[in-house]
Formats: sequence, structure tokens, C-alpha cells
Amino acid sequence: MTNIDIALLLLRVWAGFVIIAHGVNHARNLERTANWFGSVGFRSPKLQAFISAANEVAIGIFLILGLLTSVAAAGLAATMLVAFWAIHRAVGFFVFHRPDEGYEYVATLTVVAVALAIGGPGSVSIDSALGIADDLNGWVGAGIIALGFVIAAGQLAIFWRKPIKEDAAA
Repeated sequence: MTNIDIALLLLRVWAGFVIIAHGVNHARNLERTANWFGSVGFRSPKLQAFISAANEVAIGIFLILGLLTSVAAAGLAATMLVAFWAIHRAVGFFVFHRPDEGYEYVATLTVVAVALAIGGPGSVSIDSALGIADDLNGWVGAGIIALGFVIAAGQLAIFWRKPIKEDAAA
């Protein structure tokens, strides 16, 4: 095991833990999460809340295990792209001001996901044990990330509309 393997393991485990925590939080408060999805412009907010919670937990588990790492990383990057576009992009970089959070968090997780897809999971992974780690990283990993971005764009095109701010005088 090299230093790079240890670094990739740390990145995978931390990103996996963070996204699992996010998914569990969504799942524990599914009705509130659905209401929030609706308030930020998503159609079918109950469906969006359920899929979001399930995907985030699954993505995290796969990242931690190093199983289909590039696919899990693409799921993480796609999730962060949806969050960036629908919530964070108009606010600026920093997350200092709630509820208008900036995009530093989602951008950081996206960069970590892209790095894992391109760099691979490292030797301490199920992908490595199965002998598929090198088949799914590099340009293939970048392509899988690109596919994740296409899927995220599709989700936004189908399910999201910029919410109309109600006039305070109305």
C-alpha cells in the first residue's frame, strides 16, 4: 500500500461518510425534505426526496467500499451539480449566510468525486480486489463523470423550475 492508496482511501471514506450523513438526514425527515424540494422548485418533491436520500446513502456506501468507485463518484458529482444549479449558484462561493448558502461545499465534493473517478479507488478497495479498478479510472472515469453530469442535467430539465419569488406586497 502506497501513500497514494492511503490518500485515496481517506478521500473515499470521508466523501462517503459526508454523503451518507446527508442522505440519512434527508431520510429521517422525508416529509420536511419533500417540502424543501418543492420550495426550491422541484416537481414531484416526494419522489425527489426519496430518490435523493436513497441515492446519497448508496453513493456513500459504494465510495467507502471502493465498489464501482467511478460510478459512485459520478453519482456524487451529479448530485452536487443538481444542488449547485438549483440552490447555490446564484449566491456566490461562500457558505456563510443561511439560508442562501454559497457553493464552496458542493464544488469541493464535486472536485473530490472527479479526482476519485479519474485517479481510481486505490488498492484498498473492492474494485482493486476484483481487478477492475484500472478499467474504471482515467479517461473511462472522466467519461463516467460526464455521463453523470448528463443525467444531472436531465433531472434538472425534467424536474426543476426556478421558483418564482412571491412579491412581499402581495
